[in-house]
Amino acid sequence: MSESDNQQWNAGLYDSKIGYVSRLGKGVVELLAPQPGERILDLGCGTGDLTNELVRLGVRCTGMDHSPDMVDKARLKYPEIPFLAGDGHSFRVEEPFDAVFSNAALHWMKQPERVIESVRLALRNGGRFVAEFGGNGNIGRIYEAIAAVLADFGIDAADRNPWYFPSVSEYSGLLERHGFEVRWMELYDRPTELDDGINGLGHWLEAFAGMFFAGFGEERKREAYARCGKLLEAELYNGNYWTADYRRLRFMAVKL
Repeated sequence: MSESDNQQWNAGLYDSKIGYVSRLGKGVVELLAPQPGERILDLGCGTGDLTNELVRLGVRCTGMDHSPDMVDKARLKYPEIPFLAGDGHSFRVEEPFDAVFSNAALHWMKQPERVIESVRLALRNGGRFVAEFGGNGNIGRIYEAIAAVLADFGIDAADRNPWYFPSVSEYSGLLERHGFEVRWMELYDRPTELDDGINGLGHWLEAFAGMFFAGFGEERKREAYARCGKLLEAELYNGNYWTADYRRLRFMAVKL
């Protein structure tokens, strides 16, 4: 699901410890309201769980992800579904889709106008673009902790930040400038329980924040993760599990 050259994706960790990404994406599927027989592209499909959900609803769905590791794992899990490796900024398709769907992926694509243009070209007239991703303020406290820890190592976190978390006005404006009519958009708080109890934050950092700790040896990285945990413990750990301070932007737009 990543478009960041510095982020390395571990499909096994993603499936075993980060399963909430797909679970929580099912609400976006409801907004998509897929109809049997529709052709839908799942952009940033990860290991294919939501692509498979769409197929089970009678959709002719193709999954696309920037990570070859994710695509390989998706093909192993769901060999009957077509999965492609592709860059969300520049992909092109031969036959237009009825809808492009994306869950928890667009915030990895830091050139949003290129992504929106690629999606527009992939849709038939009247086709739907339905997605959810990190919005303005997403994981604000976690990022602050990462930045504080990296500063102790002489590193500016802003130089390594791979994410794009827009506001409603910013992203709706981009969609409208690129030939979409925004039918619905919401920015909302979604505190998210992380899997695996006390280990949840470490799994999250390993899965999604690896680029911040590029060049760290294993011992130094574990030390940095522990220091992040100390800064966040009082606010985000309840003694049983960690809660990530997610804010999500969810929308449905139609190609004019």
